[in-house]
Amino acid sequence: MSQPAEQPSGNNIINFLFENSIFMLAGAAAALVCANVAPHWYHHLVHRTNATFVGHEINLFHYLVNDVAMAFFFLIAGKEIREAMLPGGPLATVKTAALPVMATLGGMAGPALIYVTDAHLLQPELSRGWAIPMATDIAFSYMVARLLFPSAGGKTHPAIIFLLLLAIADDAGGLIVLATFYPTGETNLALFFGLAGAAIAMALVMWKALKISNFWPYIILPGSVLWVGFFKGGIHPALALVPLAWALPHEHSDLGIWAPGEAAGKDTLNQMEHRFKRPVELILGLFGFVNAGVEFSALGIGTALVSVGLLVGKPVGIVLFTKMGQLLGLRLPEGMTGKDLIIVGCTAGIGFTVALFVSVVAFPAGSLQDSVKMGALFSFFVAPITLVIARVLRGRRPKASLQPL
Repeated sequence: MSQPAEQPSGNNIINFLFENSIFMLAGAAAALVCANVAPHWYHHLVHRTNATFVGHEINLFHYLVNDVAMAFFFLIAGKEIREAMLPGGPLATVKTAALPVMATLGGMAGPALIYVTDAHLLQPELSRGWAIPMATDIAFSYMVARLLFPSAGGKTHPAIIFLLLLAIADDAGGLIVLATFYPTGETNLALFFGLAGAAIAMALVMWKALKISNFWPYIILPGSVLWVGFFKGGIHPALALVPLAWALPHEHSDLGIWAPGEAAGKDTLNQMEHRFKRPVELILGLFGFVNAGVEFSALGIGTALVSVGLLVGKPVGIVLFTKMGQLLGLRLPEGMTGKDLIIVGCTAGIGFTVALFVSVVAFPAGSLQDSVKMGALFSFFVAPITLVIARVLRGRRPKASLQPL
């Protein structure tokens, strides 16, 4: 995750809005207001079918946001994963990756197990949403972590770095789960692998043989083929650009999340991120508006299942699996305590963006989808709960220090 260069003080508000996913939060809030104040207008705008695409009746606005524009959000997520796996990156070796990956596995297994068990007992048709509480929202969890773990002497607290590594690994696991367990229709793996393989081969030729360094040709040519391959193969097309993160020219090593000069990378992969990072925040605002419009009457069992999974399952799973890793000889980063681990586990329970996305793909539009969506939205309230837990564990309130990432 790159750290942009310091901006003039006059841009602090704009930087804060973009660096902390405030557009996503604003879009979701606007959707909630519209859905409860003017529901007919909102649902007419977002859900009424008004176009036909390859034989399917769709709402063009909804489709362009969820299936096309969100591909750039997942491309940025893929870039973070790819960069972290480069030599020198935090996930490049077993030594540096093992404990965050174990924590991630716990943070995915704990919520899913709680959700599935409770769904089976209370409302079995909700079981398909087991992956919803597995998500961790990097931007929001990082924002909360900066309040909880202020920097000292100009150094970033090791708990924040551990949280970011956990969140990046969680993104990787989430992408695999989405592609594997939530197809958008009848899967055609032969067509999927054929088109995806052709697209990656095209991108590698452009990189290795033609030496193309501009990212646009990669997105327009192999990116389009990938999107068609995912769509025709039955895999959600919003994930289509993720493989490009492994097929764009990039640095041979990773300086590290906080290293000086990390934000100034001139390789194609970093140029792509720099170009799309802010537009993606605006896309997330549209995503929030399109998907978060739920009437409060939708509160139900699904809401409780997602909320309990994130609030309880996340921290319990992360702490238990991290302790298992420590029994195997792995160590927390120097300067990070057991209390810090509990706080990190709670902070990771902010699912929000990806949890909302999984809610949309797990269930068709209707009461079930609305109830789990409400749980995804409520995950933002994990933040104040975590602040209280941190104060109880420490016996004092941490000093806030919010700066742009």
